[in-house]
Amino acid sequence: KMSLPSHTARLLWKTLLLIEAWQTLGHDAHSLCLNLTVKPQARPGQPWCEVQGSVDRKPFLQYDSDSKKVRALGLLGEKVNATIAWTTQTLGEVGQELRMVLPVIRLEKNRTRGLPTLQAKLCCQREAERCTGASWQFSINGQTAVFDTKSMNWTVIDPGVRGIQEEWENNQDLAEHFRKLSAGDCSHWLREFLEHWEKVPEPTEPPLKTPDTHQSSSMWINPGIIASIVICLVLIVSVLIGIIVMKCRRRSGTRAGEGQAGLRLSGRT
Repeated sequence: KMSLPSHTARLLWKTLLLIEAWQTLGHDAHSLCLNLTVKPQARPGQPWCEVQGSVDRKPFLQYDSDSKKVRALGLLGEKVNATIAWTTQTLGEVGQELRMVLPVIRLEKNRTRGLPTLQAKLCCQREAERCTGASWQFSINGQTAVFDTKSMNWTVIDPGVRGIQEEWENNQDLAEHFRKLSAGDCSHWLREFLEHWEKVPEPTEPPLKTPDTHQSSSMWINPGIIASIVICLVLIVSVLIGIIVMKCRRRSGTRAGEGQAGLRLSGRT
């Protein structure tokens, strides 16, 4: 049995999450995860067990105990719809086994609110055609423990979930069953899914609509033409102004001449 101080355990847990993310992002590394939510009791019409599966963090299936059916998600789910037929029975059995573990779990009284809800995460990784990691993560009312099924070691983040560890240590058949699910079956499923995964094209964004060159060319006016039009308008206006000014000067000159002639005539008389 292994327990860690709270701050050290939480730091280790964050490190494990970073390592898992790094493994998932590797070029040849792939992961399959099944997230299970199990309740000891459920209201009528509501499932007591819900599961979501993902490959490389991309969801591809859902299951619930109410309908007892697996629903494919996305392109990968459609491709492996026949392959995931096993999940209907397998996920139901796993959910029922986890449900049976809930009554033996001892939670801290100050952190227990109502019936406990178990969140279990089964993950396995493959790289270079072999299983490189397999684990179970258990979280009950926010209290977490991790079981590495490759090394068969427990990391108890919160002492309140030690009941799962004790139950598995006392029931070797149950522990071996869950070990095979993660290190054996999970890796086998992932290998089958990857064969379909490689054939699924990545979703592409619709191509940007290119403007119609003929239409745009007819609507687009050359800046040089605009400048020429402006210059012509300025010249026309200038000429018109010049003509008007000249006419005004001629009229004023004519009137001045008529005035002088009138004065001369009046002087002679």
